[in-house]
Amino acid sequence: MRRAGPVADARELVVLAHGLGRTPASMWWLARSLRARGYRVLNWGYPSHTQPVAELGARMARDVEAALGDAPAVHFVGHSLGNVLIRWVLAHQPPERVGRVVMLAPPNRGARRADLAARYVGWLLPPLADLRTAADATVRALAAPAGVEVGIIAGARDRTVRVAETHLDGAAGHVLVPGGHTFIMLRRDVRRLVHGFLATGTFAT
Repeated sequence: MRRAGPVADARELVVLAHGLGRTPASMWWLARSLRARGYRVLNWGYPSHTQPVAELGARMARDVEAALGDAPAVHFVGHSLGNVLIRWVLAHQPPERVGRVVMLAPPNRGARRADLAARYVGWLLPPLADLRTAADATVRALAAPAGVEVGIIAGARDRTVRVAETHLDGAAGHVLVPGGHTFIMLRRDVRRLVHGFLATGTFAT
């Protein structure tokens, strides 16, 4: 008797990318909530202390391509540095069928905190140089994702990435929540906003 082949998984894929010094565990609650809504989730991890953005971005592109399968769309949700890697992928090695992107506390215009930290521990944390506000920093050189709906969620009390530093030209939406930087992805209102934007392309309630 002929055995059936594997069943194609036609769910939309959501790729999660954590921030500097974090692990996929920081995105666990968000991953859980997305799976409960029918998405297939790649809670992607990477060694954020050891490689610059270009190397980490190339690694992400390979892993997303391997995970894409039959998904009709691949969405991205990033926190902090994870958003810069997502932008690098979309600028240099975009996968097929890109859907929407939600950015949590993204240093889209560089971060003054990175300027200061790079002077002292840049040799230990290669990505810091890429997150500076200087014109030659990687994040400043990345073009805004073309043809992709991007929603940005910033923390009103974020002391790591200022609200002004989160803005991105062409973004479809930008909202503030009354929180800080490190644990923004754990907020219930943030999960609700992420779900809404991935489904509709807006933060409307």
